[in-house]
Amino acid sequence: MNQLPLRILSIDVLRAITMFLMIFVNDVAGVSHIPGWIEHAPADADGMGFSDLIFPAFLFIVGLSLPFAIQSRKDKGLGQFSISGYLVLRALALIIMGFFHVNLENYNEQAALLSYPVYTILLTVGFFLVWLDYPATLSKVKKNAFIGVGIVLIVLLAVLYKGGSAENPEGLKPHWWGILGIIGWAYLVSAFVYLFSKGNILLLMLAFVAFAAINITSHMGLFPYHLWIIGDASSITLMLGGVLITSMYKKLIGYQKYLDFWILITFYGLLSFAFGMFIRPYTGGISKIYSTPAWIFVCMGITIIAFEVLIYVVDVKKKKDWFKIIKPAGTSTLTCYLIPYLLYSFLHLAHFHFPHFLSSGFGGIIRSFFVAFLVIGIVNFLEKKKMRLKV
Repeated sequence: MNQLPLRILSIDVLRAITMFLMIFVNDVAGVSHIPGWIEHAPADADGMGFSDLIFPAFLFIVGLSLPFAIQSRKDKGLGQFSISGYLVLRALALIIMGFFHVNLENYNEQAALLSYPVYTILLTVGFFLVWLDYPATLSKVKKNAFIGVGIVLIVLLAVLYKGGSAENPEGLKPHWWGILGIIGWAYLVSAFVYLFSKGNILLLMLAFVAFAAINITSHMGLFPYHLWIIGDASSITLMLGGVLITSMYKKLIGYQKYLDFWILITFYGLLSFAFGMFIRPYTGGISKIYSTPAWIFVCMGITIIAFEVLIYVVDVKKKKDWFKIIKPAGTSTLTCYLIPYLLYSFLHLAHFHFPHFLSSGFGGIIRSFFVAFLVIGIVNFLEKKKMRLKV
């Protein structure tokens, strides 16, 4: 049985593939006359499209990376208090960005001082200034000055924000938390579960079962309470699933039980998928919009099996270069997520519109793949210029 490394390189590859596909599905949502299986399924439909798989996969991947991120801090000699502060700040950054992005959906351009694209560009620049991974060679004075300008810019944009309608104007307020915000809240809970459990697999399994039970019982009408931060626990369940797989990997590989790992990861992937299908009739079917248990476990099972395949391809067969073209999506993932906000805003200001054959059908699908590669190309350029976000 081939040996496996303690650090799983395939996590970066899986993250890159998922981020690439996230850019693709976000863009293809604006394309008409495409096959239904590509799109998000309607909320009340018992089923899912390809697009419904991407976000849960990303939550799972965040969980896969989490133990390594915390262990890296411990290896640097940081204590519990310091690591806790790091986790809170990281989650808070995602929550703030998600909060602003959700309010962009409700932006009232007629009532606001700034047009939507200008506001979006300035907001994204503010995010870059605050959360840029500044080079170590930059003086603390300059770094703090840039961060300070970013904070002032974001606060100013918060003050200038106008939402709602002329009859019912609104300021910034929570509607839902957005993709980044949901990741941030789930990360906050999952990270502290891992930190205080000290990576103990039994405790992690108990936590996973507890949060999964909250999700299942809430969708069965047996748990009528809405828990602050946790909600229906769907995102936390997915993230802790990733945490468990990595924790199991580290333990088994540490004892060189390679065959046991392959057997268990296959078992958990198939079990998750089968369990999702089993509870499907009792918990509202498969629905991304309602974050039903069946959707969670089916998506988790698919992601685990995909991850297993990538471990074999990348970590065993050493074929990481096969995915070199999309590598920046795995190493500068947050940058990749934000660049489309700039790209679409500049295209809007330039009054650019894709021709009809690139906005419908097969031509539109090709265009969305092109946009995904374009975004990753921009991020690759920024990486070479030492410009990437890090939270």
